[in-house]
Amino acid sequence: MKSYTSTFVVTAQDTAQAQGSGNLPVLATPRLVALMENAAMNCAEDLLPEGSTTVGGQISTTHLRPSAVGATISATAVLEEQEGKKLTFRVQAYDGETLVGEGSHIRFIVDKAKFMSRM
Repeated sequence: MKSYTSTFVVTAQDTAQAQGSGNLPVLATPRLVALMENAAMNCAEDLLPEGSTTVGGQISTTHLRPSAVGATISATAVLEEQEGKKLTFRVQAYDGETLVGEGSHIRFIVDKAKFMSRM
């Protein structure tokens, strides 16, 4: 199965306080979700025709445990299914060896120019 892992170190800007999603200095759920999406986007990169990209269509996740500033978070996306332009991924995120988030993510392959022309 095709997979990709994205990693980052939690900074003060990644906290729930800074993101506005909470009031504690821990990894914000929106930032965790963004890392999962990034892993899926990169996983799909070599499947794309010239001039195409992927866009997120749905994400269903759980954020299981808090992570502190300074923690290294790794999110792995595994491509589970491709139906035409629809890509379905399983995503998991870890703080070291501890599972901190998991779920599924759907992305769609789109032509960049056509997509942007609709704005």
